[in-house]
Amino acid sequence: MIVVTNTIKIKKGHGEEVAERFQKTKGIEQSAGFLRMEVMLTEGLADFDELKVCTTWENKASFEGWVSSDSFRQAHAHKGSKQAEGGKGQEGEGEQIMLGSHLTTHRILVSRDAAAIS
Repeated sequence: MIVVTNTIKIKKGHGEEVAERFQKTKGIEQSAGFLRMEVMLTEGLADFDELKVCTTWENKASFEGWVSSDSFRQAHAHKGSKQAEGGKGQEGEGEQIMLGSHLTTHRILVSRDAAAIS
């Protein structure tokens, strides 16, 4: 299994606003090999907000299949639109709140679940 983490740097005060867009399903849930998605807001940062979008996959080929899919392209088609990036107004207007992102891939070597209490 692998976890792919997209670390997104966001203008201070807009992290939860951006996280809300992950509430809507965009096709990833039906992707072969997809297991889980978690969206986390980093605490304690003074200058900007940071989201970590972590997706867990059966293998790297499954993730690559998602990235090359029509569903992925549709889910990310808003890129470049100020309104979709959280700014107000029409495309080309408003403030830029997405400051950058960085993708990392991790192999899961050890995983534990909570013990069942009888």
